[in-house]
Amino acid sequence: MQRILVIGSPGAGKSTLGSRLGECLGLPLIHLDREYFGPGWTAPTKPEWREHVKALAARPAWVMDGNYASTFDIRVPRATAIVWLDLPRWQCVLSVLWRVARHYGRTRPDLGSAGPERFDWSFLRWIWSYPDKMRPKTARMLERLRSDQRVYVLRSRSDIPALEAEFATFREAA
Repeated sequence: MQRILVIGSPGAGKSTLGSRLGECLGLPLIHLDREYFGPGWTAPTKPEWREHVKALAARPAWVMDGNYASTFDIRVPRATAIVWLDLPRWQCVLSVLWRVARHYGRTRPDLGSAGPERFDWSFLRWIWSYPDKMRPKTARMLERLRSDQRVYVLRSRSDIPALEAEFATFREAA
């Protein structure tokens, strides 16, 4: 396990799980939200973002959390394992509401210099529509993986301890 991609809806717990897996496996962690958003929530142009993601994915080892489906074509081929947090939409929405309440007006640790946490109705609508818009695309992408790529689909947070235990055995075997 050298390059692990953690994907899923906003609020699914990608950053938290990515941090835990990086620590468990001793791999560098890349939070894509931190890489994407600049000060004041500014975003790079699409070509700039793709070049930056190419450089990040080219690194020899990482745990990378973030969906950014527009760069799946860059990141997925480099991944040795993909963890898809395919949680219910209501759970993701509640997690984001809790996160906003907890960090409102302050910058979250996984966002770097983006800016203070804020409430955003359009973001909540995106999370609610994620299963309809992104789930089919993600499922199709996972069907086309190489045989040497491992896939873990977690449909509940209660699945996470077993995943962490399995990943811990990879580190012990190394």
